[in-house]
Amino acid sequence: MFYTNGLYTGIIQVYIRLMTDVKPLAGRKEWLALGALTLPPLVIAMDLTVLFFAVPSIAADLKPTSVEQLWMIDIYGFVLAGMLITMGALGDLIGRRKLLLIGSIVFGLASAGAAFATSPEMLIAARAVQGLAGATLMPSALALVRSLFHDDKQRRSAIAVWSTGVAAGTGIGPVISGLLLDNFWWGSIFLVNVPIIVALLVLVVALVPEFKVPRHLVGKFDPLSSLLSLAAVLTVIWGVKEWATQGFSPVRVGSIAIGLVLGAIFLLRQRRLANPMIDSKLFAYRGFAPVLVLSLLAFFCVLGFGLFSTQYLLEVVGKRPLVAGLWMLVVPVVTGMMAPLAAGLVNKIRPAYVVAGAFLLIAVGFAVMTQLPSDGNLALVLVGIAAIGGGSGAILVLLTDLIVGIAPPERTGSVYGLQRTFQELGGATGIALFGSIGAAIYTREFDDHLAAGLNATLPPAVHETVGAATAVGGQLPPPEGPELLDVAREAFTTSLHTSATVGIGVAVLAALFAAWRLRHISYADQQSAPAAAPAPNRGATARRGSAVK
Repeated sequence: MFYTNGLYTGIIQVYIRLMTDVKPLAGRKEWLALGALTLPPLVIAMDLTVLFFAVPSIAADLKPTSVEQLWMIDIYGFVLAGMLITMGALGDLIGRRKLLLIGSIVFGLASAGAAFATSPEMLIAARAVQGLAGATLMPSALALVRSLFHDDKQRRSAIAVWSTGVAAGTGIGPVISGLLLDNFWWGSIFLVNVPIIVALLVLVVALVPEFKVPRHLVGKFDPLSSLLSLAAVLTVIWGVKEWATQGFSPVRVGSIAIGLVLGAIFLLRQRRLANPMIDSKLFAYRGFAPVLVLSLLAFFCVLGFGLFSTQYLLEVVGKRPLVAGLWMLVVPVVTGMMAPLAAGLVNKIRPAYVVAGAFLLIAVGFAVMTQLPSDGNLALVLVGIAAIGGGSGAILVLLTDLIVGIAPPERTGSVYGLQRTFQELGGATGIALFGSIGAAIYTREFDDHLAAGLNATLPPAVHETVGAATAVGGQLPPPEGPELLDVAREAFTTSLHTSATVGIGVAVLAALFAAWRLRHISYADQQSAPAAAPAPNRGATARRGSAVK
């Protein structure tokens, strides 16, 4: 009798839990709204890469100094990264849809301003405003996706679709830039944003409802926290990027150190505020900090090595910029295939092992890169690019879903802003490390193998970059020209192999870290975690919407 009563009680408890955990399914309108919300990551990613081919045309027209030219390229990404946390929190406070609409209007106006800039200073200012407005778009858009899709499986599928916008924008940015520059003036690469923004405004107003967090859950906006987060991110990213391009110096190391100190002060302040910008209690969930670290490592690998892939296509395979950009479209295509596949796999396999497998796929891509010959092999480099892009696409979807699932609904914007900040830091660090390794190996190999007589007649730049060596070698007569090209391509390929070997190590370590630190998270048994209480160290719940087993 005791066994029978216990069985009935258990059945009733399971039934009650199932009934109370039922979440409404999204319908046709929500999926149409998702299409609108995919436009922000598309346009933001496009503008991170759209200047790749336009710099010579802009330089010829506006005649910037070398410092101004550097700021024209970097200011957009700097401001975007520095304001992500602030704008994510601001969207949680005033309403995600409202901030998305305001940011879209400002972004469109800034794009028009950049298109018709008549001086370097005007273009730099317009790009800075673009970065500020751009920081409002992605956190607000993802937070709205979270509010539209309550069912966990639908949410993962929606995030997979949304994440492809980032990959698509990154891939098509250089292609659109090349096509427009072949037919119009350089300002057209910015003006193309305007119709996209107009479409975004119309669709968001028509399809996307507002989601505004109750005031008592988010409190007041804290200007000091905003300034601390901005200063911390900007000083670290500036120091890392300068180190990558200009080499070591006490000023650059000091900038990174100051940024880390400001970041620590920011986190300490969040612990003392009643309604912080970033709730420090989230770090008590076992999956939260590991997801941030893995986000950093993923972008470290992908963005850090991206320049090598592009340079190999241009300088070794010998493709024109537009053609190279078209071949690089393999990245968004493979990402678009891998994102939904990964979202489906975690219904059967723990996210830890899917994320680990994706990092191992990146490692395979790096291994392929170590086999590239110095005389060019288009098929092999595309296989490597596809593997790295496919792995990163799966990781982007799963880590974004995990961070969204951990965060309470009222904190989605600020938490995603924090994740994106870690991604930007990872990308900047990867570019710095891979770039430094590549530059050192290239210079050593170039100097060791170039004939002494030819070496004495060459400008210093050819000892530093394969691009400069290719430009000079193309102007020299035989046998000096072909010899210079052979030595430069061999030196660059060796530097690529060394950097790819480092990438293999980082990707494998990231895979092991993911399998270890995320192993408790499972989608098999959906349940909600308490909004404020951290998960215990053993067992219990690790994230909202996912059970720990």
